[in-house]
Amino acid sequence: MLKAVYTATSLKSDLNQRGFRLTPQREKILDVFQRLPQGNHLSAEDLHNILKDRGERLSLSTVYRTLNLMARIGILREVELAEGHKHYEINPPYPNHHHHLVCVQCHRTVEFKNELISKLGLKQAEASGFHLLDCQLTIYGVCLEALRQGWPSLLPSDWSCPHSGLDMADGTDL
Repeated sequence: MLKAVYTATSLKSDLNQRGFRLTPQREKILDVFQRLPQGNHLSAEDLHNILKDRGERLSLSTVYRTLNLMARIGILREVELAEGHKHYEINPPYPNHHHHLVCVQCHRTVEFKNELISKLGLKQAEASGFHLLDCQLTIYGVCLEALRQGWPSLLPSDWSCPHSGLDMADGTDL
């Protein structure tokens, strides 16, 4: 499980500094992300379904607005994986940023850390007069299993990768 980066108190402080309040809805959404196993990413719809399953009554539009706000101020990070819609995860503080390698065929996502990428992002932000909120690199490729099966031309349209849908957080430092 991810180590809690934000507590209700620190979230309240961050929001207040930026002119926002810690609403019960925002606290409930943060709680879902705090409890996610490392390497998991949620879409707005996934988050909405989890909240609904918990008996929470938040509209999908509230979920979208809250995700956008939390991503804009750096509490969550927005990631574009191969499915064509945004996913979210807790945004760890620098230098704990990680990056993603995504298979465009089966959507398997491998998280990795690379200190050089993170340092370069920080150096560029500082040189340009920015405060770094997030530094992420997403590399899109095709997994070896899809290649072995003849991707793209020989791969049957109903092919399912044995790794499909798995988020992998192997912690590899490339």
